[in-house]
Amino acid sequence: MSVPTDFWSRRKARVAAEQAAETQARRQAEEAAAQAALEDRTDADILHELDLPDPDTLEQGDDFAAFMGRAVPERIRRRALRRLWRSNPVLANLDNLVDYNEDYGASPALNGVARTTYEVGKGLLAHVDEMARQAAPPDRPAPAAAAPSDDGESPEDDTTTEQATATEPHDAPEAETAPAPHRMRFRFG
Repeated sequence: MSVPTDFWSRRKARVAAEQAAETQARRQAEEAAAQAALEDRTDADILHELDLPDPDTLEQGDDFAAFMGRAVPERIRRRALRRLWRSNPVLANLDNLVDYNEDYGASPALNGVARTTYEVGKGLLAHVDEMARQAAPPDRPAPAAAAPSDDGESPEDDTTTEQATATEPHDAPEAETAPAPHRMRFRFG
């Protein structure tokens, strides 16, 4: 479809679009006023006025289309749709092929305290510790957990002395250094 290029064709199209927008806004205002007037009334009165049956009494095969009209308030439309879903076994019994049907908020792991080895800024520490334990040479045992003393208290943490001895060059085992990665070099000219 070609776009009109002359001034009067564009002007005529803009006037038509403005009239359509005004008509749409007027229609929405009328519907909002009608819905506001129906909000104060009971469902039974509205159903009697619109000559509709009670949505809770409908069965499979009944006509639910009458509840989809613009004059029907949203709360009655939802009641009818709920009844439609429950009355039809195809809609009521969903298969397991629905991708987003799970309620992940009701997970048992989320009901209590979720335990994880993840630490902000450090990542998953258990995985890293296990890799370090496996990479440790067999002649040097992995650090063991401190055992409680006879009086029931756990001993002081001597991480400062362990760090001091580990940083001394004669105590550190010779580690194999990986070769530096090759870097691509580009030469122009």
